[in-house]
Amino acid sequence: MLSAESFWTSSLRTAPEGERLTRIFAAAITAVEPGAAVGRFVQRDGDMLTISGRAYDLQLFRRVVLLGIGKASVAMAEALVAILGDRLSAGLVIPKRATLGSPGSSGVVPVPGRGTGPASHSPLTILIGGHPVPDERSLKAGQKTIELVSSLGPDDLLICVLSGGGSALVTAPVDGVSLADTQVLTSALLACGARIDEINTLRRRLDKIKGGGIAKMTNGTTIVSLILSDVVGSALEAIASGPTAPDPATRAEALSILAKYELENRIPISILHSLRTSPETLKPGDHIFENVQNVLVGSNLLAAQASLGQAEGEGFHPYLLRTDLQGEARATAFELATFLRHARLTGDPLPGPACIVAGGETTVTLTGNGKGGRNTELALAAVSELADFPGVMMATLATDGEDGPTDAAGAVVTGETFRRAAGLGLHPGLFLKRNDSYSFFAALDDLLKPGPTGTNVNDLVFLFIF
Repeated sequence: MLSAESFWTSSLRTAPEGERLTRIFAAAITAVEPGAAVGRFVQRDGDMLTISGRAYDLQLFRRVVLLGIGKASVAMAEALVAILGDRLSAGLVIPKRATLGSPGSSGVVPVPGRGTGPASHSPLTILIGGHPVPDERSLKAGQKTIELVSSLGPDDLLICVLSGGGSALVTAPVDGVSLADTQVLTSALLACGARIDEINTLRRRLDKIKGGGIAKMTNGTTIVSLILSDVVGSALEAIASGPTAPDPATRAEALSILAKYELENRIPISILHSLRTSPETLKPGDHIFENVQNVLVGSNLLAAQASLGQAEGEGFHPYLLRTDLQGEARATAFELATFLRHARLTGDPLPGPACIVAGGETTVTLTGNGKGGRNTELALAAVSELADFPGVMMATLATDGEDGPTDAAGAVVTGETFRRAAGLGLHPGLFLKRNDSYSFFAALDDLLKPGPTGTNVNDLVFLFIF
């Protein structure tokens, strides 16, 4: 379990409320711990497996196979191994990194069976994928995934555990599109500030596994997917690009995303050709999904609610602002900082001491070559807005513990941040221009670095009034 101490920064160490604040951050992450999330929805009594109220008689299945894709897949898979015990026939897990006792980047990991059946060892094959841009490891993981699911039939039960990052960690490009093509497209979409749901709309049309691809390849297998949401609104087709979910988006909608960000002439022609000529993806109501149960086991809302419950116990008035933050990080910073100043001055929507939480996922349009992610950029954009404003704090937090390509999860901003930075000769505007938010907060020792959390349910922004 993540400790509150792992969130310490300079501003939190010096704040009288620092210990209480770190416990609030930790509560948010603990609430969406992947293993616990699975355990809330899956129970076993002998050969009867109940998943979100639906019963499965394990005696009726030739094999029970596990497939895990995403940053939280190892923890989710191990929770299932504990429940299934000797009834689990095989498992393939594809995370961003090997965790929870795994020996390395790949290999067969024997995990003790701790379910209600006899003790045994069920092998989980772990293959590390590439992220945030798919690479050769992602391609290999995609090939192994196809081999696994294509070997299944109507007498088998496939249990999938899906979480954030899955779209990049596993890839199997459609015919005519190469890995290099998908890398160019992904990099262009990330750089232009496209939303994750927009990125995944395109991915679903360009990948054999995504957009219901796994359901299509399993030859009538009974499928259950336990899904930890990392997208705003928790649309099933957007989480890991919906390998077991129908795709409601049309060809025209996919092409309109390229037009929106003026990418038609900046991506490989093979991408455009495939988007224009490939068959439609599987749609809601398709008979293929008759044997598929998709279950949402964790979300940004759950993490936000848990943090607010902890905040109330710590003596703060709790308030959930929203969980649908999207758009440019800098614009979001202005809106949130304006809200925070107003709340501090007027007591509206609630008086201090208060903890106000917002969730979602913003984007960054890259114009410089600095280091950082969307959460530290949001925090950096708020520094000037909160300069010399007393009694407030803003903290940004990526729930996976990793903000973009960095080892930070976010940053802490107070009314003193601007003055402290000026004393070191640092101006937030110059760092924003370079997209160098990480360097700015590193100099102030105000980066939140809890380390990889093993979960991923988008981002949280905490607004405190003291």
